[in-house]
Amino acid sequence: MARKLRPDQIMRIAWLFLVLTAAAGFVVAQDVPDKIVFPSKSGNVTFNHTAHSQRAKEDCSACHPALFPQSRAPINYKAGMHKAAETTKTSCGGCHNPTGGPLNLKAFETKGNCAKCHVRK
Repeated sequence: MARKLRPDQIMRIAWLFLVLTAAAGFVVAQDVPDKIVFPSKSGNVTFNHTAHSQRAKEDCSACHPALFPQSRAPINYKAGMHKAAETTKTSCGGCHNPTGGPLNLKAFETKGNCAKCHVRK
């Protein structure tokens, strides 16, 4: 039979969880790419992670995990994703929309600005 934990034991477990979670976040934050290239038929998109994180004042939670997963797995964007992303304020559309994004970040909207991200070689 499981015994009931006392409040001080619960607090110690919660504190340990917070410390371990913060430590894991620190490790992830130290191993971030400077730039990420997304292949696209419309021209590859080079995402400058360093510049974006500086704009967000190094607050990873501005984008992760709400707008983007915090992993190295491919995002697999599909054609025509921009309008949907702007409408739902997800992925790039989280900030690149007419009204801006988290932390009051404002960025150009994707509509009519293809060449700002998509570069044909």
